Amino acid sequence: MTSLRKLCRTRDHKFGHFIVEFATPGIGHILKNAGCDFVLFDTEHSGFGFETIKNAIRYFEAADLPAVIRVPSKAYDQMARAADMGAEGVMVPMVDTPEEARELVANIKYPPAGRRGVALGVAHDNYASGGIVGERLETANQRICLFAQIETASGAKHADAIAAVDGVDCLWVGHFDLTASLGVPGQFDHPLFLEAIDGVVAACRKHKKALGRLVPDAATGVDYAARGFDFLCWSGDVWALQAAIRNGIDTMRAGIEASLSGTQARAEGG
Repeated sequence: MTSLRKLCRTRDHKFGHFIVEFATPGIGHILKNAGCDFVLFDTEHSGFGFETIKNAIRYFEAADLPAVIRVPSKAYDQMARAADMGAEGVMVPMVDTPEEARELVANIKYPPAGRRGVALGVAHDNYASGGIVGERLETANQRICLFAQIETASGAKHADAIAAVDGVDCLWVGHFDLTASLGVPGQFDHPLFLEAIDGVVAACRKHKKALGRLVPDAATGVDYAARGFDFLCWSGDVWALQAAIRNGIDTMRAGIEASLSGTQARAEGG
């Protein structure tokens, strides 16, 4: 089985997709057979609830596709519940300081590394029973990964200190929120944004942490891979489907119109 922990420990490029709408039983195998190495499953903006998360994680496990669950906030109960349901990775929005990052690590780690409430024999450990409790807690701690989103001016300022926190496995740039926080919304070529990106890249290199972001197209993915990003999440389910349908319909419409124009021209010329 592929583990998210192993993916976080290599700087090889990992490619994924963003799910905000289609939590169908086949989604894991669809993405796996499309070439995905991981999936980012959103509950911050999607409206998915915990029952849906629990089901979706099993779909991804069946396809041997590591899942990162983005929770809606930094609240303990949201993070710990996602971990209990079997998430290999928990992504948390708007991480601002190293002190905050340490609290987030504690939310998903069992003692002595954290303060997560103990639940054994449930989804995260495949409902297993028996064994030495301390060893099982350590296994769970080694399995779970924290993805800290850098998407505020404060987060970018403290990126080096956040990356240095033990238990933070990946910094994930939230590009739209970061530009908005910097006062340059949507301006991804603005010097302030690019300076912040350079700082996050340097932090991850220094502390040997993974680095990722959502990329809207292949060209952006290639560009950010060259900058030092190794987790590259290409587009999202809604936008990929819309684009494919739009392209197909537009191509058919143009072809039909060209064919009708040609027929009409031949008729008028005959």
